[in-house]
Amino acid sequence: MTMTRRLVAGFMMAGLIVACTVYGAGTPLPDEAGKKAPLGCEPFPSRLYQFVWRNWTVVPQTKLAEVVGTTPENVAQVATSMGLPPQDAILPAWQDKGYITVVRRNWHLLPYDQLLTLTGFTRAQLRYALMEDDFLFIKLGSVKPACPPLRYTPPSEAERAAAEQLAAWLREEGVADSLRQPEEPRFAFIDRLSRPDPAIVVAPSSDSSPFGLRFIFSYFAEYGDPLFDTEVASYPEGLLQRLAAAGVNGVWVHTVLRTLAKDPAFPEFGEGCERRIAGLRKLVARAEKYGLKIYLYMNEPRTMHHSFFEARPERAAMRGVAAAGDTARLCTSHPEVRRWMSDAVASVFTQVPGLGGVFTITASENPTSCASHRQQAQCERCKERSYAEIIAEVNATIAQGVARGNPDAKVLVWDWSWDDTQVGEIIARLPKNCWLQSVSEWSLPITRGGVASTVGEYSISSVGPGPRAKKHWSLARAAGLKTSAKVQVGATWEFCSIPYLPTLDLVAEHACNLASAGVDGVMLSWSLGCYPSPNLEVFQAFTKETDAIGPVLDRVAVRRYGADAAPLVRQAWTAFSQGFREYPYHIGTVYNGPQHMGPANPLYLKPTGYRATMVGIPYDDLTRWRSVYPAEVWIAQMDKVRAGFAHGCGLWGSLLPQVQEAARAEAGRELGLFRAAELHFAACVNQARFVAARDRLQAATTDPERAICRGEMRAAARAELAVAKQLLPFVKADSRIGYESSNHYFYIPQDLLEKVLCCRQVLTEVQP
Repeated sequence: MTMTRRLVAGFMMAGLIVACTVYGAGTPLPDEAGKKAPLGCEPFPSRLYQFVWRNWTVVPQTKLAEVVGTTPENVAQVATSMGLPPQDAILPAWQDKGYITVVRRNWHLLPYDQLLTLTGFTRAQLRYALMEDDFLFIKLGSVKPACPPLRYTPPSEAERAAAEQLAAWLREEGVADSLRQPEEPRFAFIDRLSRPDPAIVVAPSSDSSPFGLRFIFSYFAEYGDPLFDTEVASYPEGLLQRLAAAGVNGVWVHTVLRTLAKDPAFPEFGEGCERRIAGLRKLVARAEKYGLKIYLYMNEPRTMHHSFFEARPERAAMRGVAAAGDTARLCTSHPEVRRWMSDAVASVFTQVPGLGGVFTITASENPTSCASHRQQAQCERCKERSYAEIIAEVNATIAQGVARGNPDAKVLVWDWSWDDTQVGEIIARLPKNCWLQSVSEWSLPITRGGVASTVGEYSISSVGPGPRAKKHWSLARAAGLKTSAKVQVGATWEFCSIPYLPTLDLVAEHACNLASAGVDGVMLSWSLGCYPSPNLEVFQAFTKETDAIGPVLDRVAVRRYGADAAPLVRQAWTAFSQGFREYPYHIGTVYNGPQHMGPANPLYLKPTGYRATMVGIPYDDLTRWRSVYPAEVWIAQMDKVRAGFAHGCGLWGSLLPQVQEAARAEAGRELGLFRAAELHFAACVNQARFVAARDRLQAATTDPERAICRGEMRAAARAELAVAKQLLPFVKADSRIGYESSNHYFYIPQDLLEKVLCCRQVLTEVQP
């Protein structure tokens, strides 16, 4: 069984058990009665053609036929008429490792019932995925388009002619042959990274680093329940080896506490916990081979269905503030809730003595304590208590459990979204064995394109630490606590469709600043940007005696590419970094911009009426893309980023002959990644210009004004057509491009070909 197949099998079993425990078979799906009209099917002759096109490389044609109520032969005829080749074998990983991609590409095509048939999910599984899988329903816009059922009907003469036109456009643009040319299978990088490489040497741990703790997430982990997989294949040995070689000494895992331990007072808890604990032991042993410790993410206690509180009379007093749907918080002001939390944590750390520790989020993400979203006044037990007292108590309860199980394990308390006015009191109440973790760049003031703003998080373009983190670390040190900085080192929501950004100057500057700030550890990433990269090596390359950026980058460049290539490598890194310093950062752009889909995001001739979604679907929502920036400023800044990456790619191409032979092939693949980034930023510029011109056209009152707008739309469409065609071979050659673990694939080669068709339609309809 391949690594990809094991990942699929493990997730399916875990998802089935958790979904069936939490949701019943008849549970309604989110926005199931929604009325918002779906998008149109342009440039395809009908929804049927669009459905076949978008699913041809991800779902077997027998399943497509079942969905629309016809034969596989009829589906194949529709595909052939558009120029698609006979369907190859479909990777089984699409069903689970790529199911988010499948759901997203059919969101505007199928009603829920047909989505269930397409994915093979039960209603309970689909609801669990939408509601629990890292905010997936929010990433889809919190709206389910009201799609009518899609049924096969024999194509009309007009539809057949339109399909032939699509095939002709592919031939005219010189991309038709790409449909039949080989490509690296999607997800191939998982098998590649899963196998240990005997050529990789992991150096023994050293005390020379200023950062005693350097921990990160897996590049391709399942977020929900990875420990239920008996192989824990989300964290394979080859990946751990590569992370350790890049300087990482810890890896974190998402968990839900009630799944890890049994408790006599709560017999509902702990189903399958023996299997998860066995998986955790296996993972700890696997990581120890490479000097890595495993850390658990604690966002506790999770909400429970109302039936839980009604099952026994004594539980009524444990019900806290109501949460989403039919759930409520477990009130941590009740001593029995805290007793359970401490006992459960202690049980885990007793059974798995090699665990490195935990980190907590206690004021955001999922609702947990009654104070977690500042709603404690709505709880009879909590309303007389202070916010600071409740937040500190939750962290202290977890820390107590950890210490009971393993006094040497670390407890990192993350101040994410704490009420800043009460931080001092919270820190003063924390146990002295805790660490205080802050997002390094949070509240950092910046000016881009003359527009002043402040950084929220997820930024590489803005080099921290900022005033918020400095203040909180100072309070922590005064209270006798160690400190940790949460940073994004490899990739961020600024852009994450390649494994890492080659902005090494920015990364090194941030590492240097943190070393000078005296933080004791670094959390190197959230759930994105976790690829074993030179960016990670930078944090290992700094020592307590060395704080100069230049020598550190020189060492990393020489080690990876050889002494002959290192000077040009350094120049390229600087070019990429200088370009990225111009990124029009705002949390609105970071969450809503088109940068992740890039050239795969369609051009819309008419406003869609849909709002861009959080790192999901950007649509044509230029207002949310640009956030605080005027449109022309945002476009100009993105173009500066593009130019910086274009310059860096030029330098990288010239240095390839000088790279040491052992690293030359990978350096060539890296150029493909960096060119992909350049093309994504170019697409942001093109799409913004197109939408701005389209919207002005709608408001224009004179023929000369309309002519100017049409000309700008055509120019943007031509530029976007060229970008899609340029990106296509890079994506086909490298399965990492377009992938991010919590979104699966933002796009695949088929989507770039659809963009070619989209641009040709725009150029046909928007006449000079």
